[in-house]
Amino acid sequence: MIKVLGIKKSFGSLEVLKGIDLEIGRGEVVSIVGASGAGKTTLLQIMGTLDHADSGSVIIDGIDVMKLSDARRSAFRNQHMGFVFQFHQLLPEFTALENIMMPALIGGTSRREAKKRAEELLAFMGLSQRASHKPNELSGGEKQRVAVARALVNNPDVVFADEPSGSLDTQNKQELHRLFFDLRDQMGQTFVIVTHDEQLADLADRKICMQDGRIIAP
Repeated sequence: MIKVLGIKKSFGSLEVLKGIDLEIGRGEVVSIVGASGAGKTTLLQIMGTLDHADSGSVIIDGIDVMKLSDARRSAFRNQHMGFVFQFHQLLPEFTALENIMMPALIGGTSRREAKKRAEELLAFMGLSQRASHKPNELSGGEKQRVAVARALVNNPDVVFADEPSGSLDTQNKQELHRLFFDLRDQMGQTFVIVTHDEQLADLADRKICMQDGRIIAP
């Protein structure tokens, strides 16, 4: 489903990615691990079209996303990708339900359909009773589950997660980890997860190890 070919990226004189080749299958849960500075997050952001590579290709479902115009790339990202970050990045002025609806509304879904989909996801997450609560009224685990629901609202082909359990306590980490695999099994999404959490990394179908801008183990 995802093919990364010859990706290189530098920031000034610092070469962060040194020619990355990687393939990820549909429905696969892949973890990417390595020391800080190995290039994990940069690779994730390039695969997710949030950053540009200096050279190489990122092909998703047969489309080289690096060759798309900015507008088409944004539309492709909205329709085919979901994102989960370490600190949830929910909008504080909106309720849990409204936060989940946001990507669907941006993508042109009617408010009625976006609300229906968001309510379904809240129910799946066990958070129906928290729909009208704003982020400051939610626990850390609840915020992250709302963030996962937001990532799923457009039924993306792939979810990119960057240290998704990094800010959670042990119990909430374990619940989030189980959730990723439940989602893959029930909804068929592909998950690409950058993590320092060895427990989560080892649960994945495949663990990609990076060091100094290169993949050292598939």
